[in-house]
Amino acid sequence: MKIIAIDSSGTVAAAAVADEKRLIAEFSLDNGMTHSQTLLPMLDEITRAAGVKMNEIDAVAVAGGPGSFTGLRIGSATAKGIGLAAGIPIVNVPTLEAMAYHYWGDDRLICPMMNARRGQVYTALYRFVVCSDGRCRAEAVLEQDAVDVREWCEKINLLGERVVLLGDGADDYRDILEETLRVPFSFAPLHMNRQRAGALACCAMTFLADGKTETAAQHRPVYLRKSQAEREREAAMKAAGRES
Repeated sequence: MKIIAIDSSGTVAAAAVADEKRLIAEFSLDNGMTHSQTLLPMLDEITRAAGVKMNEIDAVAVAGGPGSFTGLRIGSATAKGIGLAAGIPIVNVPTLEAMAYHYWGDDRLICPMMNARRGQVYTALYRFVVCSDGRCRAEAVLEQDAVDVREWCEKINLLGERVVLLGDGADDYRDILEETLRVPFSFAPLHMNRQRAGALACCAMTFLADGKTETAAQHRPVYLRKSQAEREREAAMKAAGRES
């Protein structure tokens, strides 16, 4: 079974082609260009370089959120287009869970963090467990949330376990993390601290084995909170209501 994996949930645009036994090709860019500029050419290049035709692809995996609202919409639209054109299912993988797969099998708690602005991060806490079928899967210790960084640190402190931190949120709020965390912690190295389509593909294979797929029509990204435009519109409506 071959899959295409795409991630445009953050600053990184990433794509990969994989099957059950190998990562055939992987491509990542974090160069400041918009995903609308990079993602489709990247997919064209990676399938051509891998020698894989679209009629050989069995599913398309996409980082389904949380993350950048615009990035998630681009990734979602791309996955839907591939799914509809090729008649294949979509594997909707939570962005944070895919990031945790950088540390597949690690015995520490894994904490992916994406900068959600205004002192908040999109984050979750995972540990890897061996299930009854012998597979190693990520288990959510704390479910994904949009949360204040200091508040999140206190939740981690209560668990009292070693933790590894990754993502742009861990980088951007490093000072707060170093000041507030009271458990043993470390930061991911350069090659493991951002979204990677290879990790997404690995996680998606587990989802596929569990039958967790959806159709292009069913697919929706997960934002966790309302967009700035929605919040501003609601604030304006409330203000108008008070004035009337």
